[in-house]
Amino acid sequence: MVKSMTGFGRAEVTEDNRKFTVEMKAVNHRYLEASVKLPKKLAPFEADIRNVMKEYIERGKVDVFISMEDYNGTSENVRYNSTLAHEYMKYLNEMAEDFGLQNDVRLSVLARFPDVFTMEEAETDEEELWEALEKAVREACRRFVEAREKEGENLKNDLMSKLDEMTGYVEIIEERSPRIVEEYRKKLEDKLREMLESLDIKADEGRIVTEVTIYADKICVDEEIVRLKSHVEAMKDALEKGGSCGRKLDFIAQEMNREANTTLSKSGDLALTDKAIELKTSIEKIREQVQNIE
Repeated sequence: MVKSMTGFGRAEVTEDNRKFTVEMKAVNHRYLEASVKLPKKLAPFEADIRNVMKEYIERGKVDVFISMEDYNGTSENVRYNSTLAHEYMKYLNEMAEDFGLQNDVRLSVLARFPDVFTMEEAETDEEELWEALEKAVREACRRFVEAREKEGENLKNDLMSKLDEMTGYVEIIEERSPRIVEEYRKKLEDKLREMLESLDIKADEGRIVTEVTIYADKICVDEEIVRLKSHVEAMKDALEKGGSCGRKLDFIAQEMNREANTTLSKSGDLALTDKAIELKTSIEKIREQVQNIE
């Protein structure tokens, strides 16, 4: 399926008294550029999160927001440093002997000495943590892709409609071009005969044929028409196949624009010029829409 580059996905997973919330949103971008914002505790998993995203997303500027609520209570433990407490008491007793004073340090005072008691983060089972987080990330990615595919289907239908409109202009130009040569030949013959009759000189049919041939070659758009039709079919085929076809469609649209410019430069009359301009306008609309496809 064709996928849009804009999309949104959200998922919540609760396991082991922890709730993980993952939100993803994206806009157009030439390549995949991911910005992941997550709690410090989950920072070690950032590379894994990016690897999971690459399985679902190929292009787009994606912002990912991850939060975790831990209902297991405190995740910190108190640690008693017995060695340091003994060091403190050792030097306090030495001070008492040196100065002939009584060591009146009570337990409550010693407990407040630096680093006798410290708080340290409780060890977490990283494998267990990642297992739950991965579920949330994958579910958010799936919903994100679903949103992209839904929007992509709308883009596909719109592009198909625009391609049909463009084909109509191409067919009009194809039909009109030969008639311009005939009209030019008639005007040229009439003008020459009128001028030469006044001078009592017979018109040179060979010269007229040569002039008409030169003019026909100058305004001939047969090659452009063939290539434009080919590009239309190639774009329709790519849209039907789906997948990550945005870059291919963008390239085809550029080629279409090149052929339309050449056709416009060769336009032989006002009617043809108008249709060539309308053709270019359709192609510009197609190019704008193609930028939204992954």
